[in-house]
Formats: sequence, structure tokens, C-alpha cells
Amino acid sequence: MSIESPADFEGMSQVGKVVTAALKAMSDYVRPGVSTAEVDGVGAQILRQHGARSAPQIFYGFPGVNLISVNDEVVHGIPGNRMLLPGDLVTLDVTAELDGYVADAARTIPLPPHSERAAELCRCARAAFEKAIAVARAGRPIHCIGKAVEQEVGESGFAVVRELGGHGVGRHIHETPFISNVFHPTDTQPLTDGLVLTIEPIIAERSGRIFEDDDGWTIRTVDGGLSAHYENTVVIRTGVPILLTAA
Repeated sequence: MSIESPADFEGMSQVGKVVTAALKAMSDYVRPGVSTAEVDGVGAQILRQHGARSAPQIFYGFPGVNLISVNDEVVHGIPGNRMLLPGDLVTLDVTAELDGYVADAARTIPLPPHSERAAELCRCARAAFEKAIAVARAGRPIHCIGKAVEQEVGESGFAVVRELGGHGVGRHIHETPFISNVFHPTDTQPLTDGLVLTIEPIIAERSGRIFEDDDGWTIRTVDGGLSAHYENTVVIRTGVPILLTAA
């Protein structure tokens, strides 16, 4: 969507705050010895307290409230009885709907005692986001985002998951445009002032090739390599974008 009124901005700000609160509560709770269902419950409680709902449930019938992916699970992991172990890499992805507005954010958290490579993968995902935010300005072509992400990830020795990327958001989870994490010279559509979208580097430690698991939801790396995801919902401006889900 594009912010067209103060009401739009207020609505997006409020749902962004709920997503931020849920993501923080889950991040503070996640640790070895708890199940992914328990972590999901923490986020679900925050949504309920604010009168918000799980957007993946509303729009797609997702069988959990929040998406929780572990290790080689790239995105769309279903919370359940899986117990988190020391050294696991846990991606928390929260998408909430409040009063008709939708915001989306994700973080990957390495549980101690984690490997240095796992920590570096997470740092790279965040660094790629920061590089993308630094160039995302109204009037610039969409491909400036993918170029920044791809360059940062490649220089760090990791791989972009090419099939996945950011997207417009606001009234639905997935709106146009698609924001690739790789450079496509044909993606010359300009970013516009007020455009709301997610910027979300999704990366892997090895090849970055993926497949859908038998559960029909979870996306995994083909080679079993770790994956990391860093995402925020932002409003494009002529200057620095506004982060609606900063945490």
C-alpha cells in the first residue's frame, strides 16, 4: 500500500508497534529447552492483548500464529512440539493484522552455545538489511535494494535465497511490488514516496537452494545448511525510510 492519509500512517504505526512488541517478547523468551509452540504462545498473547490477529492465519490459513523456523528451515516453519536445543538457529517471523492494517518483521536468533559461523550468518542478514535501507529512497529503482543485499551477502561468503524476498504490505501480507534480494537490471520501477514494503534479506550459509517440506508450509535449504532472516516493515521516503517495526 501507499500511505495516503494520516489515518493510514497511524494505522500502520499501531500494527507495527504490536509486531515489534510480539517479536521482542518472543526473542526474550526463546531459549534451549522450550518448544516452538511455547514461543508461539508468547507472541500470540501479545497479539491478543492488543486486539490484533495473526495475518498468516487470516489470509492463508496457517496452522500456527507466528512462523518459527529452525536451522535449515528458511521460512514458514510451523510451531509445535519441537524442543529447541543449544546451538539452534531460530527465526521468529511475526505478521499481525490490526484494524485492517498489516505489518511484518523477522529476526534470527542463535541459541548459545552457537557456532561463530551461525552468529556471522545472522550478522550478515542484518548488515544486508542496513545496506538496503541506506539506498532505499523514493525515485530510485527497486533493483537498488536487491543490488545492495546481494553484494553484502556475497562479500560475506554466504548466499541469497533467490526465490524469496520483500514485498509490498499494508492491507494484505503480500502486495506488489516484489522486492528481490538480488540485482535484476529490469526492475527499474521507481520506489515511491509513502510506499510501504518489507525489506528482508533471507540468506543461507551454503548454496541458498530451497525446497518445500512435506507439511506444505516449511521451506528448507536443499543442502541442510543454516539460514537467517532479518526483516522490517518500512515506509519509503525521499530521505531515510521510516521503520515501522524497529526493535
